[in-house]
Amino acid sequence: MSGFPGFPGFTGFLLRRVLGAVVTLLAISVIVYVVFYVAPGNVAQITCGERCSPAQVQQVAEQLRLDDPVYLRYWHFLEGIVAGRDYSTGTSVEHCAAPCLGLSYQSDQQVTQLIWAKLPVTGSLALGAMVMWLILGVGTGVLSAWRRGRASERVLTAVTLAGTATPVFVIGLLLMIVLCGQLRWLPFPQYVPFTENPEQWAWNLLLPWLSLALIEAAKYARLTRASMLETLAEDHVRTFRAYGVGERSVIGRHALRGAVAPVIALNANDFGSMFGGAVLSETLFGIPGLGRELVHAVNVVDLPVVVGLVLVTGFFVVLANAVADVLYAVADRRVVLS
Repeated sequence: MSGFPGFPGFTGFLLRRVLGAVVTLLAISVIVYVVFYVAPGNVAQITCGERCSPAQVQQVAEQLRLDDPVYLRYWHFLEGIVAGRDYSTGTSVEHCAAPCLGLSYQSDQQVTQLIWAKLPVTGSLALGAMVMWLILGVGTGVLSAWRRGRASERVLTAVTLAGTATPVFVIGLLLMIVLCGQLRWLPFPQYVPFTENPEQWAWNLLLPWLSLALIEAAKYARLTRASMLETLAEDHVRTFRAYGVGERSVIGRHALRGAVAPVIALNANDFGSMFGGAVLSETLFGIPGLGRELVHAVNVVDLPVVVGLVLVTGFFVVLANAVADVLYAVADRRVVLS
């Protein structure tokens, strides 16, 4: 099968990927709902928080429809995400437009608004770090494969192994002490919105970008090196060499293209995970993004915010992997027929 019946190969491939992404997101929503809203305990009390009165807890229980069967409660939860819902605040009714991820009873704000406010911060952190770790990691991996068996290759391998084994907070602290404290080459990170001052936005995020990139680049260097060595041993590469094609052309135009597919897959997963996994880096550098918001929500037991952030993280992971599948297919058209 090259696609859906009645659709050509690449269109069918896209439809399969979209359908797979939708099914995966539905599965994530079911798991998240069961874990947080069907678990033993007083769900209404946990959702509302300790400062809520018994009347407010009862109101939350009614909004969550805790007296309904589980499948109806989940359907109401899913309906709110897709179509929006209304929340009673006691004196008025507040409409939460789709995609509605709930209402924070700790801050009296819609979870979607909280996430939208923090999303550009974490997005800036993830995007800049991704560009740096791809440049450093892929470049180091290609150079390591090209210089195989030489002293420079052994040094690069040792550096990448050390980078893989070092936690991000260790690298971040060392860089902050050296670059910000002793040498004073960089300012201590303080997030500045891109719309206010693009230069200060980049300058203040350079240290977090570098800290994350050094850790992640080690993985990409090892993966690229292994893929490059495998590709360089294939018959078509040996044929190019036999016909006298220059080594740089073999590496850059032929071997690298075949070795980049695993890098695309790994990068998609890492980039998507950054939206929920930036807890350590954002806490370390004081960056007010989604990771720091998740820590705060857990500390104050703000269940709707925790659930919303988990769902958003799952969405970005699925989206990033779907985009990676499409890029993979563009790079290698044989994927469309699989």
